[in-house]
Amino acid sequence: MMKTFNFKTTLLGRIAFLFLLTVCTVTTARAINDEGTGLPGDNLDLYATLKLFQESKTIEEFEASLNKEETGINNLDLNLDGDVDFIKVETQQDGDDFAFVLQVDVTKEEVQDVAVILVSKDEAGTVSVQMVGDEELYGKDYVIEPKTEKEAITANPAYSGPDTVVVKSEPAQVVVIESEPIVQYIYSPVYVPYHPPYYYGYYPVYYHPYPVISINIYFGRHRHHHHHYYGGRRGGNNTIIINNNKTYNNYTVNRNTSNTVIANKKEGSYKKNSTVKTPAKATTSQKQPSKANTKSSNAKSKAKNKQTAPVNKSNVKQAKPAKPAQKPAKRPAKRPTRN
Repeated sequence: MMKTFNFKTTLLGRIAFLFLLTVCTVTTARAINDEGTGLPGDNLDLYATLKLFQESKTIEEFEASLNKEETGINNLDLNLDGDVDFIKVETQQDGDDFAFVLQVDVTKEEVQDVAVILVSKDEAGTVSVQMVGDEELYGKDYVIEPKTEKEAITANPAYSGPDTVVVKSEPAQVVVIESEPIVQYIYSPVYVPYHPPYYYGYYPVYYHPYPVISINIYFGRHRHHHHHYYGGRRGGNNTIIINNNKTYNNYTVNRNTSNTVIANKKEGSYKKNSTVKTPAKATTSQKQPSKANTKSSNAKSKAKNKQTAPVNKSNVKQAKPAKPAQKPAKRPAKRPTRN
């Protein structure tokens, strides 16, 4: 009876473990599905982007870091060519108020705004930083802002004894926006407004197009950034309001939208492109040729070795010249239209 009881207990334990494992897997999958919207903005995490902005020393450095593969933040593919798009950062300034606009040249004629970072300083010298996702890519009212306090660390009061050392709880750590590198730079005397010289087909030498990754893998890499910010919540449920409506309204007057992006979104092309297909592995028959084929190929190679044909320039394939890395002589006559 004792052995039977242990067997049943072990069996029930295994069943409970498998049940918990299944629940965790389903919960994780649901969390990813709830977080994703099928919009192109799923492939550019604005929480991670804003954190990178706050840690950058200059706008040029922020633009360069955002577009490097090793950073792993930019996974945006608006033209659906399978490669990550280059995101440029355009500066708009009105006194102490800034709007840094993230843009993608989808085609030679079309530019799509991705998001805008708003930096403002009030009369008391207090600086606020917010990021607003473009409606076409993130839905309505997608606004995030950094938390100004980190969670407090409390002592463990469970143990008490004659040798107990009294440990005071540490207060919440206040995050000072004014001390961040990028904020100090743009409000310094050496600051010069940055306007990127890049456009469709002409990019900096450090940018090398790389393939997009699976949306599930991408979400897993950047989910931890969300704990440091308020807001987000696609679909109009965001409770964060824009601090500087004047700067934001001035930006929206010249906001850029792409007809290609709008058409792709209506057709559901971005939802179809949410996962990356890997090439099928070769079968065993493809990897290992048959013995008959091996013998025949060996016989042919021996015959070719005996009869060496003279080298003829017409038989030699000329390699295609590499594309020049230099800037084109002339910039396109027409600037991208703004719809």
